[in-house]
Amino acid sequence: MDRDQLSRLEQLPNIGPAAAAELRRLGINSPQALKGRDPYDMYAELCRLSGHREDLSILDVFISVVRYMDGEPGQQWWRYTEERKRELAARRQAEY
Repeated sequence: MDRDQLSRLEQLPNIGPAAAAELRRLGINSPQALKGRDPYDMYAELCRLSGHREDLSILDVFISVVRYMDGEPGQQWWRYTEERKRELAARRQAEY
């Protein structure tokens, strides 16, 4: 399916009802709203809204759908776990 024709979040790879609800909580109501977003900022905002640190697997899901909507092939969310770990470590290092 053409990505520009997607109308529901649940049509995205890795997005079921729970992940779609988290995206809607962030004000993301369509797949097109993910284009160009920063998944790390999305995760930080979700944690702020919930008042606690969310499971990091949701960050992997966010990375997967943002990348998909930005034109990359669909990948299973866990394919982004190692990349996420490296990126978070680099961001922590940059804070010092």
